[in-house]
Amino acid sequence: MSNFNDTYWTTVIDAKSTGSGLGLKELWKKKYLVWLFVKRDIIVQFKQTIFGMAWYFISPLFSVFMYMIVFGRIAGIPTDDIPQPVFYMSGVCLWEYFSTCLTDAAGSFSKNAGLFGKVYFPRLVSPLSVVLSKLFRFSIQLLMFVIIYLFFVFAKGVHLCPNWYLLLFPVIVLMLAGIALGLGLIVSSLTTKYKDLTNFIPVLVSLWMYATPIVYPLSYVTNPTLHKLMVLNPVTAPIEAFKYGAYGAGSFSWDAFGYSFAFMIVVLLIGCWMYERKQKQFIDTI
Repeated sequence: MSNFNDTYWTTVIDAKSTGSGLGLKELWKKKYLVWLFVKRDIIVQFKQTIFGMAWYFISPLFSVFMYMIVFGRIAGIPTDDIPQPVFYMSGVCLWEYFSTCLTDAAGSFSKNAGLFGKVYFPRLVSPLSVVLSKLFRFSIQLLMFVIIYLFFVFAKGVHLCPNWYLLLFPVIVLMLAGIALGLGLIVSSLTTKYKDLTNFIPVLVSLWMYATPIVYPLSYVTNPTLHKLMVLNPVTAPIEAFKYGAYGAGSFSWDAFGYSFAFMIVVLLIGCWMYERKQKQFIDTI
């Protein structure tokens, strides 16, 4: 029988093993956990539901329908001569991906408190899996956008002008995911001490949508001061870039696009650092 002193430990967890660096090296070693969490997140969304995956179709279609009535008919807000279903659906797809990533990543510490208290693994696995699992829903809604887009082009004869800027689409998705993940990590780190932030995030996300050209084109904002504030919104540039590439309407600026990309890098670095640092005291403060 081997003695206790002869036991070989594969992993040693001490005070210095967390809170130093960004935890990316350890996350890469445990990357298989990310895919397990992604699979779990996707399955849980359909469990004990009546319509299951149909919600992925119902939710954006219902939103587009309401926007057409409220903002299109009642408010009379223009859509840059783009058919309203196409215009609203493009914004809804991108915004729902961004908002759900931000909201769920912001609650990653509190939602997984029980799991974090029982077993150790890189805590970044949880928020990262949220961003990746939401891509499944986003891909379905993007397919709906493509179907609506092609319907108006071939069945209705609407002249839309897709262009080479559409090739930026992978970068656009990366920017939205990165900004949502970075901000979610920061908020999640703060909620361990200030728990009322959990109630504030849904309100902030709802207000943020109206400060982003989702239900109206950026050209509709004619006030110079408001227009500058809109451009400072880091989500504005990627959404406008997608619209400009998809149907040639709206505006595109490399300066604004670069600003949003730089914002993503900075907020990701800050978020990873705060999240990795806070996990040391998480169980004691939750």
